[in-house]
Amino acid sequence: MTNNSNLNIAVLGGGPGGYAAAFLAADLGMKVTLIDREPNPGGVCLYRGCIPSKALLHVAKLITESRHADNWGIEFGEPKIDVARLRSFKEGVVNKLTGGLGQLSKQRKVQYVRGDASFENSTTVRVKKHGGGEESLTFDRIIVATGSRPAVIPKLKLDTPRMLDSTSALDLQDLPGTLLVVGGGYIGLELGTVYAALGSKVSVVEMTPGLLPGADRDLVLPLHKRLEKSFDSILLNTTVTAVKEEAHGIRVCFEGKDVRDREKVFDKVLVSVGRKPNSEIAGLDHTQVRISDRGFIQVNKHLQTDDPAIYAIGDVVGEPMLAHKASHEGRTAVEHIAGHKVAFEPNAIPAVVFTDPEIAWAGLTETQAQKENREIKIARFPWAASGRAMTLDRTEGMTKLVIDPTTERVLGVGIVGVGAGDLISEGVLAIEMAALAKDVALTIHPHPTLSETLMQSAEVFFGTSTDLYRPRK
Repeated sequence: MTNNSNLNIAVLGGGPGGYAAAFLAADLGMKVTLIDREPNPGGVCLYRGCIPSKALLHVAKLITESRHADNWGIEFGEPKIDVARLRSFKEGVVNKLTGGLGQLSKQRKVQYVRGDASFENSTTVRVKKHGGGEESLTFDRIIVATGSRPAVIPKLKLDTPRMLDSTSALDLQDLPGTLLVVGGGYIGLELGTVYAALGSKVSVVEMTPGLLPGADRDLVLPLHKRLEKSFDSILLNTTVTAVKEEAHGIRVCFEGKDVRDREKVFDKVLVSVGRKPNSEIAGLDHTQVRISDRGFIQVNKHLQTDDPAIYAIGDVVGEPMLAHKASHEGRTAVEHIAGHKVAFEPNAIPAVVFTDPEIAWAGLTETQAQKENREIKIARFPWAASGRAMTLDRTEGMTKLVIDPTTERVLGVGIVGVGAGDLISEGVLAIEMAALAKDVALTIHPHPTLSETLMQSAEVFFGTSTDLYRPRK
């Protein structure tokens, strides 16, 4: 095995993929330069994505539970929202995490350069520094981890603070009386959940027949029912054809067979229709790197591009655009650079929607199996039969296994309910370890917990669930 641990490498982008790659490279003895425009590592995830949104979602859940508490004989007054203090809490979380990463960079002796990098050739980048000045730096290997940005629809682009994207929505400058979310994907629904809990009347418009396109419908249904109560309206099979700013808001024009109001005025409009890879890197054409028709940098299973000296990881190389995928890709790229025998070939990459209830899935989905005409068996355990779910007064959830009917191997797991994002990891492990349904059924889970529902869904498959009578078909 070749030992390349003394190489000089650069990582372009300090997000979860970039800093994971940089830190591991330093741990393996490489000389590492991490280049990013922010004051500390963290990327979109920590500064303007995963972390601040989850801080706000936690507050939203607290408000929602306080309003629901009268069902349990406890009454709270209507919450008073101090937007400035809430924003300060969110920014405090961000600053602690990004500041901590800055300290970890120094401890690992990673050279952190704040600026923007462009390619001069396959091994040399020119860095335009944040404080002024430029510098050309040469490396043995370069890892591109430039991430992604919110996608923009030209006809919905207005130069006004009333039009929001995911970044400006998280700034939380004020609470609009009415908010339209364009796009029923996970980002739009998470942010819509936050604003609805804080008091805005939220409407969501989605061009497809259902929220969260691509997710299994049985997982989405409990969320949809709950959002119908917290949102002002959910418009499916509907598109936005035009937006125009007026004195008191944004006038939005809708089109769709079920549309009642063709026009409506909202205080603010949040456009959340996906993300676009940041692959338009200056000078990249001076290398052998290839870009796909969709704008993703093309890589092999080692995350190496067509240029042997350049690797790419994270959102910029393709979907799913998830922080945890980027981190693992970063580690794989560095280990390959170090001469280790590795490849990025996961059997399951978990996806989580942090709404209320949460939705999480991993491995083969029922929707995917139907498209591929794959024969599968589905075992579902409704949380209405879960003692722990009843104590939480949240019985709308469900856990399901996607099982190979011949081998009885667990191919996929889907969960909707409180804490689904934490529960899904057991499903990911089962898929990666090629566990059989019997393995899951025989694994003793603590009682009473929501994690039991994974075991109980496996018991449903065998028709032996003690908490549910459902004979095996």
